[in-house]
This record gives sequence, C-alpha cells and structure tokens, in this order.
Amino acid sequence: MRCLYNEKAHDLGVTCCDISSQPISDGEHGFRYFQMASSGQDNQIKLWLILFADFLGVELKYKCTLNGHSAPVLACAFSYDGQMLVSGSVDKCVIIYETSTGNTLHTLSQHTRYVTTCAFAPYSPLLATGSMDKTVNIWQFDLKQPCAGNTVENESKVAVEVWSEDDVSAWLCAQDLADFVGLFKMNNIDGKELLNLTKESLTNELKIESLGLRSKVLQKIEDLRMTMISVSVTIPDEFLCPITRELMKDPVIAADGYSYEKEAMENWISTRRRSSPMTNLPLPSLMLTPNRTLKMAINRWLETQQKYS
Repeated sequence: MRCLYNEKAHDLGVTCCDISSQPISDGEHGFRYFQMASSGQDNQIKLWLILFADFLGVELKYKCTLNGHSAPVLACAFSYDGQMLVSGSVDKCVIIYETSTGNTLHTLSQHTRYVTTCAFAPYSPLLATGSMDKTVNIWQFDLKQPCAGNTVENESKVAVEVWSEDDVSAWLCAQDLADFVGLFKMNNIDGKELLNLTKESLTNELKIESLGLRSKVLQKIEDLRMTMISVSVTIPDEFLCPITRELMKDPVIAADGYSYEKEAMENWISTRRRSSPMTNLPLPSLMLTPNRTLKMAINRWLETQQKYS
C-alpha cells in the first residue's frame, strides 16, 4: 500500500474522514471524482474532491468549509448518494448538510453528551447517531416535508418543574432506576417534587434504606439540576471542559497548561492520544493535577445559580 497524496487539512487535529461511495463525473473533461469530508478539532468540516485522471494521477482539491458546530467535530459520514453529509460534535449536536450547496438541512440536539459516531443507511431514509450519553438514536427522514433549517430540540430542555409523574417515571427508566418507578408513583413524585428530594426525604419519606441506592438517586438528581442550569444559563467558558464542552465537576490541569474534566482527559489519554486536545502538540507529561481553585469557583457559581433559579 502506498500513499497517493498528502495535504494539511485543518489548523488543529483531524478527527474523522469519509469518502462518498458513488463517483461523479464532471461531464466536461471526463474526470471522475469522489467527495471527501474531513472533520477536526477546529470545529469545522471541510469538503474535498478526489480527482482521478490517467495523466494526472490523483489530486485533492478543496471544495468548501461547512460551519455550524461550536466545538470539535468528532464524526462525519456521507449518505449513499453523496447528496448529504452528517456530522457529530462535542457540542452534542448532529448537523445534516446538503453537499451541493453547503446548506444546513437539519440540526438534531437530542443527545445529552458529545456525539461520537453517525451513519446513513445505504438504501433507506434512516440515520443512526451515537453518543457518550450511552445512547444510539435512529432517525427517519420525512421526505414529504421541507427540511431546510429544521431543528429537533432536546427533550430534556422541557422544564423539569412541569414534568408529570409519568415524565418522572420515564426519566427513572432512562437513568437505570426503573426499580423506583412504583415507589415514586405511590408518593406522587412529579418534576417539582423530584427536584426537591433530599437525603433526608429519601430516607424518612420514601424509606430507601440502602445508602448506595440513596446516593445513586441523589447523584442523578444533581446531574439533572446541573443540566437545567446549563440549558437555562450561559455557563462561563472557563468552567467548560474543552473536550466535552460540559460543566466540569472534577477539573484537572494537564501538561499543556489547560484545565479539563478529569474523566474526559483520562479517556483522551487512554486512547493513546498523547497530544494536547487544545494545541495538538505532544504532551511533555501525562500527569494530571487537580485544579482545586477552579473547582471551588465552579461550586460557588453553582450555588449562586441554584439560589436564584
């Protein structure tokens, strides 16, 4: 196997590439080309043309840049006919583009953590997306409806305070807490009651005796409160992990001088990526130092938001 071409594609690291399965002829010169997409840590997707001609060999030509994501783009994939391109990002969004114009057709924001993979079905209007929220979503295009600019909103953005008891039951099942559905229904726990649950109420009112189970429920409720804050309030950028673009709970300082969520940075390093997520330069050390000052600042900010929410 030999390398046919080499090109600097992005200012930061390239995270994914895909090539359209169907070649296209330009009709004028008889050249055939495949479309190629590259996504990167610079929040961009770039479209390229791979040209094939007997006397030219192989040539890569830049076509255009697709914008729309606010964080690194982790995945991209062409539809079977090459007319659409889907991308997934650390900003938790999936964007579908029309390749001929570069226009955005759909923005999907149902995932609650960064989107790591996406794929079109070959011969049907189906799309699959996967995320670090541990879910896979299957989408079906409504070919009869105009799609430019459509947005599928994240269901979790509905105010938790107005959740019904059934909504709480659905949330419990999604959090792997289905065993508590009957108990919560028996105590008429709706969205407002859910947010007001404490260690004492779980022990004395709901009679959950296991310390481990109480802690698990409380942690899920705290995560839900933090999600509400992140949806309704603009979080200071310095409180967001550069990898996940989520509010940091356990910030650490890496050897590049930037702060990251500990779990996210450990996952980054464990995949044998020894470069900085921010600069793409080699990390001189893999040591992670707790950033206690930043953690205290985040906790103070959270307390303020919860006080006034």
